[in-house]
Amino acid sequence: TPLPKPPNFNEADISDKPLPITIRPSIIAPVENGITEHYRARLESLGAVDDMVGELIGALQETGELKNTVFIFTSDNGYFHGEHRVRFGKVWVYEPSIRVPLIMRGRGIPHGNRTQPVANVDLAPTILDFAKAKAGRLMDGRSLLPLFRDNRGERGRGILLETFVDADPEDDPEAPPARYQAVRTDRYVFARYGNGEEELYDLFTDPFELESRHNDPSYATVKGALAGLLGQLQNCAG
Repeated sequence: TPLPKPPNFNEADISDKPLPITIRPSIIAPVENGITEHYRARLESLGAVDDMVGELIGALQETGELKNTVFIFTSDNGYFHGEHRVRFGKVWVYEPSIRVPLIMRGRGIPHGNRTQPVANVDLAPTILDFAKAKAGRLMDGRSLLPLFRDNRGERGRGILLETFVDADPEDDPEAPPARYQAVRTDRYVFARYGNGEEELYDLFTDPFELESRHNDPSYATVKGALAGLLGQLQNCAG
């Protein structure tokens, strides 16, 4: 299987990125070979996941419980495979890392329906809603069941992204050395790093995050709104 090479693979112009990205060298052939090997191994590991899902569904069919079962398939954060010159790892605020799969199947879930961006904090309220149970504590997220009935929902909801680990480049050269807090909406992602650097991407016009607009005057109003939204979310609970 060939290694995918989207437009941000081994990104040519990284001058708009924060310092830990701008100092990264271009990806040369031996490095690309290593990335390809990791990518193929990850694809190979999914064969075992396919087997497990098939066996689980078969067992539920045999016991007659399939119709009463909700499947929630999700994952940890995604790995980089050379996007923005990041050879491996995760943690960065870019789409290959912050996006995770979420596939749900069960009674009341429309086939083929796609919703707006949601977050892992929504899983617990959703499971409680399916089980018709009540939480014993205040939930940070919200049930996704209403989105199955009306996927328009609340457009532009902000999803908080954050990391609080200041990595040592000698221990993990692929991790961002500065903590960040960011907000992702259905169109934008705005990040503010602990060292003061910022990034802003318009995912409608720039889905591969090739040009940060944080210093673009035409995005000043958008940036102000996103900064305000981030200020509301970064200390929000319940």
